[in-house]
Amino acid sequence: MSNDGKVDEAKGRVKEAAGSLTGDDDLKNEGKVDRASGTVKDKVGDATDKVKDALK
Repeated sequence: MSNDGKVDEAKGRVKEAAGSLTGDDDLKNEGKVDRASGTVKDKVGDATDKVKDALK
């Protein structure tokens, strides 16, 4: 997992939890988006690594 992906996922989990605790649906949804963004960054990073390895 890339560092950017880890950061986004962690940030998303915190926002989602805070939104749940405070009843703030906007913050909760923002957390879900951040988590999804982290997942996408990880998948792109993994694909990039595979391409680099294939080219070697």
